[in-house]
Amino acid sequence: MKLILADDHTLFRNGLGLLLKAHCSDCEIWEGDGLDPALAAAQAHPDAEVALLDLNMPGMDGVQGIRRFVAAYPDLPVVILTGAEEPKQIQEVLAAGACGFIPKSSTPAVMLSAIQLVLAGGTYIPPQFLSGSPFSATPPTTTTVREHAQSQLTERQLQVLRLLAEGKPNKLICRELSIEEGTVKAHIATIFRVLDVTNRTEAASVARDMGLLD
Repeated sequence: MKLILADDHTLFRNGLGLLLKAHCSDCEIWEGDGLDPALAAAQAHPDAEVALLDLNMPGMDGVQGIRRFVAAYPDLPVVILTGAEEPKQIQEVLAAGACGFIPKSSTPAVMLSAIQLVLAGGTYIPPQFLSGSPFSATPPTTTTVREHAQSQLTERQLQVLRLLAEGKPNKLICRELSIEEGTVKAHIATIFRVLDVTNRTEAASVARDMGLLD
């Protein structure tokens, strides 16, 4: 596992680094104490598989920092680490392009599982926020369902979804987006999970009904 870890609290950053290395013998970690060092690490290490970023650190500026990182490295999954645990903030973080939201109060086992889920192409949301999701508080409308799906999918995943809906095979999607086939497969797995479908035809149909292809 190769990852970028950026947090301005040295004790937390070092502790998490030790934890990850203790559970993953081949773990490589490139550390930073702000957004700019994280961006520099991503440029210097294009083989990084995931970026763990503190939501509040020098240069981050909340969700704007997430958007900046995702725009610069759209194929590198971003997981946010934060001491805040507000449902609205989770929505904003995911809508900005992050693939996961891990409260710093999480246990080591939960944190590791969340990272592994994101590495497998999934999106991590703390379980305590799933049952209390604002989307379950009222009957879902087409708009809220679409917004929810958009908050769960990155811009790159939406691009893959649109090409998938056009009937293009993985190899053509790879060529058009200049990404590896393994990355395409990971994005498609996330799309299927978010849209609650099992095949490409269903994904295209549901996406069309939600207005995600507009």
